[in-house]
Amino acid sequence: MTTRWGIAATGQMAEVFATDLALVPDAELAFVGSRSVESASDFADRFGAPGAGTYRELVEAGRAGDLDVLYVATPHPHHRDLALAAIEAGIPLLVEKAFTATLGGAQEIVDAARAAGVFCMEAMWTRFQPAIVQARELVAAGEIGELLLVQADFGAWRAYDPDSRLFDLALGGGSVLDLGVYPISLAQHLLGRPDRVTVTGTTYPNGADASAAIQLSYADGRAAALTCSLANATPVRAIISGTGGSIELEPPFHHPSRIVVRRNGHEPQAVERPPTGRGYVHQVEEVHACLAAGLTESPVMPLDDTLDVQWVLGECLDQLGVSVSEGSVEL
Repeated sequence: MTTRWGIAATGQMAEVFATDLALVPDAELAFVGSRSVESASDFADRFGAPGAGTYRELVEAGRAGDLDVLYVATPHPHHRDLALAAIEAGIPLLVEKAFTATLGGAQEIVDAARAAGVFCMEAMWTRFQPAIVQARELVAAGEIGELLLVQADFGAWRAYDPDSRLFDLALGGGSVLDLGVYPISLAQHLLGRPDRVTVTGTTYPNGADASAAIQLSYADGRAAALTCSLANATPVRAIISGTGGSIELEPPFHHPSRIVVRRNGHEPQAVERPPTGRGYVHQVEEVHACLAAGLTESPVMPLDDTLDVQWVLGECLDQLGVSVSEGSVEL
């Protein structure tokens, strides 16, 4: 059975997602929504979608039963309004990360989705990469002993431009929401919610966060050492360490093709697990599997995990003195 997708927004993330969506045999892009009908129509023409229009028309297409699931790819502060409108219309959701700008906004979506019994998942595509799945299975099997530490960095240099979305706090700009969500989600996935968050970092002249060094501490001694930055490029590597060895997620760790397993006293073992396409195919397949099974949450990316990650993001921004808020979308 073909799953009919709608996409909210027409930016770079939407384009990459739509490109990979075309690689999934039982997926179809059915409707594109945007603030601009012209932009939606152009995107729909390029990717072969039969429907295009405003965000309101996108939601109404779902309400009418012409969509099976909606992917929200707008800037972070605009996720909440679109997600709540889709939930009210009974439309299953895949919401781009960071899930929202604030923990409060995330809680609103989660509460609404659970009350309505509507499927909702954060689009943390990293969790579904074959190499990450392999690493998670090795950790669960005790191949590196008891888990102790997660280290991960994500730095991508961008020239400071206060007019760019990347640096605009009203649009969820800054390093933590754009890049920090990746190492934080990886650590949460493996270690759970931390007991304490400690952050230091730098900001741009407009107050947006430029870089952050994040320490997640757990009462039992486990920890995560994470960094993110828009001020400089870094290797984008992650290392999962245990009492019996370590697993390196080779760069870029958020969609790796290979992991290296180092067991104490043994030679390193490289394991190749390349993704399909750009790597977004795997989260699409997860959504399809969940919908087919009648689930309202993914067991791999459950909403409680999203709330834990959103809590850490909020702690980071608070400690850096960065203020963000949810925006509004005309529907």
